[in-house]
Amino acid sequence: MTTLERFDPTGIQRVLCIVAHPDDMEYGASAAVAEWTSQGIEVSYLLLTAGEAGMRDRAPEEVGPLRSEEQRAACEIVGVSRLTILDLPDGLLEHSVETRRRIANEIRFSRPDAVVTMTWDLEAGWGLNHADHRATGLAVVDAIRDADNPWLFREQLSDGLTAWKTTWLLATAHHPDHAIEVSAESLERGIASLAAHREYLAALPDHPTPEDLVTGVLTSGGEHAGVPYALPVHAYRMG
Repeated sequence: MTTLERFDPTGIQRVLCIVAHPDDMEYGASAAVAEWTSQGIEVSYLLLTAGEAGMRDRAPEEVGPLRSEEQRAACEIVGVSRLTILDLPDGLLEHSVETRRRIANEIRFSRPDAVVTMTWDLEAGWGLNHADHRATGLAVVDAIRDADNPWLFREQLSDGLTAWKTTWLLATAHHPDHAIEVSAESLERGIASLAAHREYLAALPDHPTPEDLVTGVLTSGGEHAGVPYALPVHAYRMG
């Protein structure tokens, strides 16, 4: 049964994906990124942390660089043009003015037509949502508006940087009302991008295989959109 309208990317030239950790984009959303980049859309990633607290048996000093390198490999697979990883603390992200400031700066630099982030709800499809995901999502909502206000974070507005209005906010795993159709090739690139987090996934013995997980997300989305594969999103048109 078709319940999701297909999202039309007409007019979108640049997309900025903002998430908390390495691997957050790879649970289905990177397949949509592969689809966009194959159409000539420029996609950048902003990660607020390096995910250094994400592996219980390995020290953060080792894990942060490791996970950053795995994310770079994942980005190359789906054609991401620019990856920025901030130095905010993994596990301790806050929905704060400073977090909004740093996100707004990247929005003003990247000038995206659409921003992608994860759900900020307490309850998500997989259970209780991670604190960092919740803080990131809320900060992204506010920072999109902050970036468009020339009277906020005025110290950023120099050397050619100006206020920027983003047209779309696309939230994954968040009360979907649209779906981003992806091809079988983009599905395979999405699977490969999750598999690029090899050592991180190896530390999660009960984790589904990348093929099963990504295919499941996109097949379910496709069923609700009347196509073989699609990523469900909530599409907010920013006023």
